[in-house]
Amino acid sequence: MPMNAIDAKTAAFTAENLVYIKRLESEDIATMVAPNMLEQVGDPDDLFAVYGPEGQPLAIVEGREAAFEAARAHSFKPYSVH
Repeated sequence: MPMNAIDAKTAAFTAENLVYIKRLESEDIATMVAPNMLEQVGDPDDLFAVYGPEGQPLAIVEGREAAFEAARAHSFKPYSVH
């Protein structure tokens, strides 16, 4: 059975390889990053999380472009969340 126009447009958003990239706020950093790990980060205000399709955190990356590149390197389709 062929997909209708709405199903075709939303298929990309339900794909298993879809990930979301979002800048971490200071309260997120406090709960998601161990304090000793922050010593290795050049700019804590430039941390981005990569989230899976169900909202599970997959990675924390320094820099927006680096987060997108890391997602693509693992065959994910990254989307920005504001």
